[in-house]
Amino acid sequence: MVVLGIDPGYGIVGYGIVKSSSYGNFEVVDFGVISTPKEESISIRLETIYDSIDFLIKKYTPDYIAVEELFFNTNHTTGIKVAQARGVILLAGKKNNIKMYEYTPLQIKQAITGNGRADKKQMQLVVQAILNLEKLPRPDDAADALAVAICHMQTNNLINDNSI
Repeated sequence: MVVLGIDPGYGIVGYGIVKSSSYGNFEVVDFGVISTPKEESISIRLETIYDSIDFLIKKYTPDYIAVEELFFNTNHTTGIKVAQARGVILLAGKKNNIKMYEYTPLQIKQAITGNGRADKKQMQLVVQAILNLEKLPRPDDAADALAVAICHMQTNNLINDNSI
């Protein structure tokens, strides 16, 4: 099974592709970020995100896409732009007929560390250990995306279908 985990954003989108073996181990296939230039219009930035996600889907042919749900803080303008970016991410998955799942930050932290209130450093250390990486995954957005992919693999959503 191959899962594309995504940490949505409009300036930076984190992605992580994780593969499971028949022995229940996880292996990193690829991870990184999609960056969009601040000086570009939102429509160009959204197109860049869509095209990049579409490229990743075609290159790695994931079985599932797992996306972190939005957490709105006090900056609603940023939240709206991230929601738009999330929309084009979901559209890319739908256009490629990939089942998609979403997880809250609390669910991801709980699945990875057993603690829904884990801090970023703790999350990175556990992701590093689970994926048997030599060093902490960087940047943070990519590490978060790897965590989303692992979260999906460690939940029972493959049995109880709650895809979006």
